[in-house]
Amino acid sequence: MTSSQQSDQAHEALAGCGERLRMAREAAGLSIDDVAARLRMPHRVVRSLENEDWSRLGAPVFVRGQVRSYSRLLGLTTAPMMDALMVGQVEPTKLVSRTHIPKAQWWAEQIGRRLVYIVLTLSLAIPVWVATRQHLAGTAEGVAALDAPADPAAPAEPEADRTPRTVVASMTPVAANAQPAAVKALAADAEIVVRTSAKTWLEVVANDGSTLAKELLPAGAERRYAASQVRRMTIGNASAVALESRGRPVDALANARANVARFEVSSDGSLVASN
Repeated sequence: MTSSQQSDQAHEALAGCGERLRMAREAAGLSIDDVAARLRMPHRVVRSLENEDWSRLGAPVFVRGQVRSYSRLLGLTTAPMMDALMVGQVEPTKLVSRTHIPKAQWWAEQIGRRLVYIVLTLSLAIPVWVATRQHLAGTAEGVAALDAPADPAAPAEPEADRTPRTVVASMTPVAANAQPAAVKALAADAEIVVRTSAKTWLEVVANDGSTLAKELLPAGAERRYAASQVRRMTIGNASAVALESRGRPVDALANARANVARFEVSSDGSLVASN
């Protein structure tokens, strides 16, 4: 080997990355334009790589990538090229804590945030839950009331405002104060009699709203009540009852629904069917 060849080898070993790329390109018979076209790089980028003008190529990460692509195009081993590349290594960004929070304070802040979230969630969820429960309860009660069969043992609803008004017509003039007195006398003397031929449920409500009777009568039972004391009467199993009012029989079954008869007592002591 001649001294000239030894000098060239030494120069190549000592050459930088850009010099190696240039020498390999010239040995391959390629021009800068050829390399730029094959790598799809601007002409100035190829020239900057060979001149090691790194400042014009951007961040080190881009420079190393461009050198690696150039080396592969020329068939050079990339590892030595990366070692010869005189640019800074890519280092991860160091995170430096500017403030230091004590561990106890950090835990307190975390627990506080969670407590706030829980309180806000409960403040929204609890009213919705209560409203839903009330709605479901009301709906269930309404459905149960609609589905429940007529129960003879159930007391009738208050009907204080439904007291019938009986008008007594007479061709003979009567004094204003004499007629009420006569009606009261008739009502006081009137009597209601209930006789049973089978088991019968009976409820009798007084004028003041109290309960005079509420019982299940056996067959053969008899009950008597003064008409002046009774406001309302409910009879279950009306077909098994013989009913009298003011000494006259009253057909309980004819005035019954589902075998349950309901009556009110008029001002003259007579029984009037109540729907």
